[in-house]
Amino acid sequence: MTPAALNELVNREAGLLGVSGTSADMRDLLERESADEHAAEAVALFCYQAKKYLGALAVTLGGLDTLVFTGGIGEHAASVRLRICEGLEFLGIRLDPRRNEAHAPVISREGSSTIVRVMQTDEDLMIARHTRAVMEKSG
Repeated sequence: MTPAALNELVNREAGLLGVSGTSADMRDLLERESADEHAAEAVALFCYQAKKYLGALAVTLGGLDTLVFTGGIGEHAASVRLRICEGLEFLGIRLDPRRNEAHAPVISREGSSTIVRVMQTDEDLMIARHTRAVMEKSG
């Protein structure tokens, strides 16, 4: 396999696109999940993987004080946040449905031992900063 073919496979054909067969964009998948079983499977797998790694990190850290959702999906997909947090009450995670749907800065219920936040990010700025740091180290 050539480097270009490997790049295409990993960055374009795997993940959400590989599972759904139609799109790597969560917005598209959420719109189609009720009518498209592959889109539904991609969304479910994404949420399962996020929940699995969240649980692993919580164990490694000895619990959670705060859970932060950010980035395109974390900021804008209330249903994904809900699915990830469902069943994690034992970690002190309890979402307030109205706050979650409103994309409020804090979406956990009052009195939850783990604060759940939604934070805006400028992904392009973060990529630029990381790129600059790499370039400065290599140059």
